[in-house]
Amino acid sequence: MSLSDPQPPGAAFQAKLQDDLDALTRRHRRRALAARTGRDFASNDYLGLAGSPEMRAIVADALARGVPIGSGGSRLLRGNHEEHEALEAEAAHWFGSEAALYFSTGFAANGGLFAALPGADDLVVHDELIHASVHDGMRLGRAARASVEHNDADAVAETIAQWRRKGGCGRPWIAVESLYSMDGDRAPLADLVAIADREDAVLIVDEAHATGVVGPGGRGLAAQWEGRDNLITLRTCGKALGAEGALVCASRAVCDVLINRARGFIFSTAPSPLMAAAVRGALALLEREPERIARLDALVRHAHDRLLPLGAVASESPIMPVIVGEDSRTMEIAARLQAQGFDVRGIRPPTVPVGTARLRLSITLNVDAATIDALAAALKEAL
Repeated sequence: MSLSDPQPPGAAFQAKLQDDLDALTRRHRRRALAARTGRDFASNDYLGLAGSPEMRAIVADALARGVPIGSGGSRLLRGNHEEHEALEAEAAHWFGSEAALYFSTGFAANGGLFAALPGADDLVVHDELIHASVHDGMRLGRAARASVEHNDADAVAETIAQWRRKGGCGRPWIAVESLYSMDGDRAPLADLVAIADREDAVLIVDEAHATGVVGPGGRGLAAQWEGRDNLITLRTCGKALGAEGALVCASRAVCDVLINRARGFIFSTAPSPLMAAAVRGALALLEREPERIARLDALVRHAHDRLLPLGAVASESPIMPVIVGEDSRTMEIAARLQAQGFDVRGIRPPTVPVGTARLRLSITLNVDAATIDALAAALKEAL
């Protein structure tokens, strides 16, 4: 191109973006939004609450009571609403913590936790498969961080011991998910609680995929330890609870520090009061209808019978991965299943480790046993 024919402003920038997208396409890792179609084997709506008549009635009642849709500001300004405070009080009682704090998303909650609480002299030891939101929170924080092999409690203890031997003088923090989102396996929480007690550490347990699904009455896998001073749990409200947002359950002091130091909480418009009312209703619904969890458990057992012989990985949860390995083949199989009316999504790196691209099958009350049988037949053919 000659000097007399210059590129228009921004052309080089747009070309660079297109090059990046083309590179993702060549590696079969370019993502795109897809419409919601077919029978649900992709969502985290485990109890089928998100579109249920019961939840619609809860929201309609809240609207009739005058609960606003928007909050109008941050919680520290005019955005704080009685529905937020009622939810936090009821959630603390329901889960067994001293206090709770409602965030707009689980991502925001993890970002706030890990940026605000661990100090400059501290160490965060995290499972290598921990949620991306935890990584982002740690990057914003001041503490050193160390990754350990998945579900290896001994590695957690040894990492803390090595840090101490090298002069680490602050507080250790241990970060895990109770139920992992891509494999459906469980953390060794009893061992981690013992390590936290022995090392004067704080254990942070992300119960995103366990809340409403496992534990006593759907209270999660950390329920028996809830209320301890060295435990913080995160409860996502947009998965099994069928609404939106996330609750940090902890001591009153922890919640007050987050109100004062978690920038994502301080400087964000508060969550919708209507969603707070919806979460309150979902918790009450779980209390009234524990059979929903029993129905889900039965459906998961049925799915194991039909899908494990086809290569699905057994788990103690509704999450059943089928490891394919190669990115392009994973997406081809997912496309075949989608064409037959099954909403099955392929998961590729960097969401999962390289070489472990998979179909992430999620069993929810949005399907029945006959639909699982039909999926099994289609999956057998596709594989």
